[in-house]
Amino acid sequence: MKTKPAFLILSLFVALESGVSAQETNDNVEAQVQALLAQMSLEEKVGQMTQIDFSVISVINGELAENPIDQAKLEDAVLNRHIGSILNTPTTPNNQTQPIEKWRRMTQAIREVAAKSRLKIPVLYGIDAIHGATYTENAVLFPQAISMAATFNPDLAFKEGEITAREVKASGLDWNFMPVMDIGRQPLWPRLWETYGEDVHLAVTMGSAYIHGHHGDDFAAADKAPTCLKHYVGYSYPLNGKDRTPAWIGERALREYFLPGFEAGVKAGTPTVMVNSAEVDGIPGHINHHYLNTILRGEMGFKGFTVSDWADISRLYTRDKLAASPREAVKMAVMAGIDMSMVPFDYSFYDLLLDLAKTGEVPMTRIDEAVSRILRVKYQSGLFDRHEPALDVKGNFVTDDAVAANRQAAREAIILAKNNHNILPLSKQTSILVTGPTANLLSVMNGGWTITWQGAAEHLYPKDKPTLLQAIQQKTTGKVTYVGGKNFSDEINIEQAVTQARQHDVVILALGEKTYTETEGNIESLHLDPVQLQLARAIFEIGKPVILVTFGGRPRIITEVANKAQAVVLGFLPGMEGGAALADILFGDTNPSGKLPISYPRDSNDVVMYDHKPIEAFESNQYRPLFPFGHGLSYTSFQTSGLRLSKDNIAMGENIDLTFKVKNTGALTGKETVMVYLHDVAASVSRPVKQLKAFKKVELKPGAEQTLQFSLTPQDMSFIGVDMKRIVEPGEFEVMVGSETARFQVAKP
Repeated sequence: MKTKPAFLILSLFVALESGVSAQETNDNVEAQVQALLAQMSLEEKVGQMTQIDFSVISVINGELAENPIDQAKLEDAVLNRHIGSILNTPTTPNNQTQPIEKWRRMTQAIREVAAKSRLKIPVLYGIDAIHGATYTENAVLFPQAISMAATFNPDLAFKEGEITAREVKASGLDWNFMPVMDIGRQPLWPRLWETYGEDVHLAVTMGSAYIHGHHGDDFAAADKAPTCLKHYVGYSYPLNGKDRTPAWIGERALREYFLPGFEAGVKAGTPTVMVNSAEVDGIPGHINHHYLNTILRGEMGFKGFTVSDWADISRLYTRDKLAASPREAVKMAVMAGIDMSMVPFDYSFYDLLLDLAKTGEVPMTRIDEAVSRILRVKYQSGLFDRHEPALDVKGNFVTDDAVAANRQAAREAIILAKNNHNILPLSKQTSILVTGPTANLLSVMNGGWTITWQGAAEHLYPKDKPTLLQAIQQKTTGKVTYVGGKNFSDEINIEQAVTQARQHDVVILALGEKTYTETEGNIESLHLDPVQLQLARAIFEIGKPVILVTFGGRPRIITEVANKAQAVVLGFLPGMEGGAALADILFGDTNPSGKLPISYPRDSNDVVMYDHKPIEAFESNQYRPLFPFGHGLSYTSFQTSGLRLSKDNIAMGENIDLTFKVKNTGALTGKETVMVYLHDVAASVSRPVKQLKAFKKVELKPGAEQTLQFSLTPQDMSFIGVDMKRIVEPGEFEVMVGSETARFQVAKP
């Protein structure tokens, strides 16, 4: 929807009330940056461009220590090497949550050493808080991005950003590597679930809302923090589906699908960008001068700093074979536009860049440019004024409002994809067999970057959050039996499961994936593990009603099972409250409202997006997913009607308004996401059959009706033309809402 969200209106109001213009603030920061830069030695400047992993300053076996910091190593890093940033937990490579008070002690120790340095430049501490403060014990952990996208509720994304920033800052941390604004259009890719799905408008809307919540009006505020856009750009579309492998993206597709999310993030005020670990069209992201400068800074107007991903500058030599030596790799990356290097385990970048600067191979102008950008973000983040953790724990960590928001997000994230004969919701007296590898684990509802890097350490998960099985047991007075293991890979006794199924009214069959992220999650096929299919087939043979529930980060092929099941519930990664939320839906305490943010493929080689081109649905080609983008059922029913446009003809550059009604035609109160699609009927470049341009989630009581209004702008009607410029062409357009279509003409100028 093109009206300003409430949080944006509030931001504008606060800015006007403050009496201090943004320009005055920027001028003040710029003066501070330049004054400090003028005092810095070359060594201090190069240090600011260096980011190290916590292990560099850790005692041996630091994960076991109450105080994991080696004070001598920390002082060497900050006072002698002048490092600008630290990332990660004390437990690399596995990474593991830390108690909040331990985090606060560690980060305070780093601040105190930085305060002893000659120029007292603070260290910026970064963390992957991708669905809440993921590395702080007991933090509120939301659904992952793919599931937040399924809510189609930007207000929830805003709240997630707000709560995450608050809990990150209460932990003593400064900087969050989130959100992922690359688009999720390759279902094999093991980081698909970190995206907001396949649609540009949905990703832009949800990601922007998250950033606004995380930043507030000023990310220097005690309960706010800067974000980082990932991973610029095209990382999410590897041709073979494997993580950190090449993408082949033409410039038109890049501009049409992959750049808009980053442009929206820049407009939303994100001050940092993390760079693509792989390559696009043969050029690694870390030396792509065109992407980093011409587009990101020139076209988008990005003013912040870029940070490399993990060890990716050295990999220009060790892996990509683009550089003849580690020294050349550093030179290439810095000259291409990388401002800060996530080294991460040593000072090699510092040493090499220092030498390159002394010999003049990297000019001081480039060093000063990068350091200015880093200092600017540190000033904007309020780090120079912060001498202790910014926020008290009490009242800011795991608050009632945060837990409630998380529960609501989980409820709205879960998708009811099939419900034959209205088998759902179940009676609470129903006798139920629960089986399958994802039925009794919290990890499978959370995914990677949860408590540990890969998210699989089930023993570390909180004991007060129910798994699906436990939530079902808490909900029902009927008989509940479980046949399964304690771990995802445990063998399930199929014979026992079949025997028990015969003795129950319904089987809840919980299938899906174990946890993973990055290259650890690479797979050869989207098909489920054969052992899961064997279990499902055996259960179906006895004829009992089966409710299929799935958890996982990507759409594993479930066609055979879904066709035979009476109901299908797609959980994806609904977070710590996922078990309770799913049980709420199964028993009717919550009316489901989630919608698919991706097209769910019918088979592994039949991957077609909803916004496909006409040639993809011509003759024998077709868009025939198992479940389409935007699909999601409710326990009530909705109907849209009365689609009307404000005009039949508009001038070039003019908006067009549309109205229609949505009515709850069922017997229960429910939430419905109403989607507005647009199609350019004929253009000089082939256009998608439809594209989402606006949506709104409404809640209606039975029989209630609401009139919705939207405006479509020239931006909505535009596309990347033959000359790679965004244009609007005159001609006919179709607006689609529900089963209705309306047409209008854009006149020639």
